[in-house]
Amino acid sequence: MRTVRLGLAQINTTVGDIHGNRQRISEEIANARRQGCTIVAFPELAVTGYPPEDLVLRRSFCEASREAVEGLATETAGLIAVVGFVDWHNGDAYNAAAVFIDGDWVDTYHKQRLPNYGVFDEERYFAAGDRVPIYRTGDLVFGVSICEDIWYPGAPLDEIALGGAELCININASPYHRGKAAGRERMISTRATDNLIAVAYVNAVGGQDELVFDGTSIVSDAEGRITARAPQFKEELLIAEVDLDAVAQRRLHDPRRRVEMRDRERLCDVDIIEVDDPLGRFRLPERQPVLAPLAPLLDDHAEVWGALVLGTRDYLAKTGFAQVLVALSGGIDSAVVAAIAVDALGPDNVIGVSLPSRYSSQHSRDDAQDLAANLGIRYLTIPIEPAHAAMLEMMADAFEGTAPGTAEENLQARQRANVMMTLSNKFASSIVLTTGNKSEMACGYATLYGDMAGGYAVIKDVPKTLVFALARWRNAQEDRPWIPVNTITKPPSAELKPDQFDQDTLPPYEVLDPIIEAYVEDDRAPSEIVAMGFDAEIVHRTVRMIDRNEYKRRQAPLGVKITPRAFGRDRRLPLAARLTHRE
Repeated sequence: MRTVRLGLAQINTTVGDIHGNRQRISEEIANARRQGCTIVAFPELAVTGYPPEDLVLRRSFCEASREAVEGLATETAGLIAVVGFVDWHNGDAYNAAAVFIDGDWVDTYHKQRLPNYGVFDEERYFAAGDRVPIYRTGDLVFGVSICEDIWYPGAPLDEIALGGAELCININASPYHRGKAAGRERMISTRATDNLIAVAYVNAVGGQDELVFDGTSIVSDAEGRITARAPQFKEELLIAEVDLDAVAQRRLHDPRRRVEMRDRERLCDVDIIEVDDPLGRFRLPERQPVLAPLAPLLDDHAEVWGALVLGTRDYLAKTGFAQVLVALSGGIDSAVVAAIAVDALGPDNVIGVSLPSRYSSQHSRDDAQDLAANLGIRYLTIPIEPAHAAMLEMMADAFEGTAPGTAEENLQARQRANVMMTLSNKFASSIVLTTGNKSEMACGYATLYGDMAGGYAVIKDVPKTLVFALARWRNAQEDRPWIPVNTITKPPSAELKPDQFDQDTLPPYEVLDPIIEAYVEDDRAPSEIVAMGFDAEIVHRTVRMIDRNEYKRRQAPLGVKITPRAFGRDRRLPLAARLTHRE
């Protein structure tokens, strides 16, 4: 039985840290060698981090990436290594994979399918490759592809398979969104089955600005069965055996391959790279296969929580902030943000700040204090009433003859922001986490330069109904609730005026959130949303709120993306527009 031992190095890299990333790669090459791996593979653009964005437009950056890869060659003696990097070749940049065999850099594969949708802008930065190399050494015949290459049926995977490769190593930096891991596995299984080839899929892990990479590296056999899986949101060297004889046997039993081989002239020629193996290092030995781990996929709420924690932790670590400030209102949003911060950084690095005004209820003050005690974080109380009263007096002449309204309400939110940013200013290594959720951000139920002010918006892509669900899920993980039960059960309120509740202004969140999802994430027209069974007046009112508040969202801090379409770089609408046709 020909089995090859793979190491899929699911590592967390930092964009731009070429030296540090190269060091992590070196460490995992050594780790793979210790564990008897024949092949070790690293994520897409592991040397530079992903996505490097406009850094790729600097030739010096591309050249530094290539130089770092050159230095890895001697470390791969006795191994095959596949390493993602930015290649500078013939005056252009490529999203590339360096292929090392037994200490030599034998070839470079250039990514062919360049995604240019959603959060991806790869056509802005990279030229597309057009070669399909296949590598033969010892008992191994394998191909390499990069991320998007495998999302399409057909080339280049079919050419790799029909060219004789029994294994495709696919390196990735595939960003997370809710439920993506299961769908991605179905896709990989389909590609493996259709092409009668084993697929080793290695993915990046970690947070990068608003993106989170979930890892979840997998191996699929030629029948589409997932035989190994790394955990979500954790670094890991996944060790797995691939039975190459099983691939060959499966091909004997499937007549489709013979038909495709007969019609192969329709495919572009593959480039066979023959590499001598004089020491027999890649003649696969008879040995007892290791039992590959098959980490379970997390359930929905655990998965989302894991993404929010990892995204927050890595953003702070990679930007140099050691401490966070969270304004604790006693409400559900600030409670969830504080709990995520504690899981990400530990309680010693989280400061909760209560900023009561004349309208703050006693139960909200109590809930905020109870939350801080439950989380074990430092708790400050800084009443804003002196500043509020002074500001109202200062504005009295300008406001004369007008009725109190939104301006007076938002004044309190802006004074709170002033305090929070002043604390952040005073303690230089701290950053303010904002607490607005996706439902509020969509409808503009947030104060510009008020509660929207801060450095990172942890739950800006989390709908309000999911915020409640996450709070209940996190409480269930503890012996006693972290988040006070009253915070979860009481009606949400901004408490900027007497007897104020969110649903005085917004539809019930159970109604609002599906409308937002249909309009923002699915681009459904209002008429289509009404046809789904929603009240026409509520739909049109919600759509108007979403459209007119785009200018606010454009000025909001970035935050963790957990839905298929987040506000920000994922959804781009003009501000100076007149939407006369909304259907």
